[in-house]
Amino acid sequence: MSAARSLGQVLRTARTDKGLSLREVQRRTGIVSGHLSQIETDTIAKPEMALLWELAVAYDLDFAELLVLAGHATGAPSSALHRRRMSVALRAMSELTPADQTEVLRYMAELRARKADG
Repeated sequence: MSAARSLGQVLRTARTDKGLSLREVQRRTGIVSGHLSQIETDTIAKPEMALLWELAVAYDLDFAELLVLAGHATGAPSSALHRRRMSVALRAMSELTPADQTEVLRYMAELRARKADG
């Protein structure tokens, strides 16, 4: 993703590259097509993190980059940003099967161990 491009441009390009209509994305994500259109035209420049998560998954995009483009993340950590990210993560986890949740938790433990090993 290019920093010079807007969030809407990145999302519209990703959707069209996948050959998806706004209605198809609505069926897959539950996000109303009119709302998607407003995001793609930058009428809504800072959509909720949960919506960005859904679109990142649907389009195979980097969630962190979408957060930056939407102005949710600037690189400087904040407790409010941390809480919002945790809410998005918990929502995503709740949509997984118990087996997938276990796999995610194992992966998180692995990442934490790698970080500790340094």
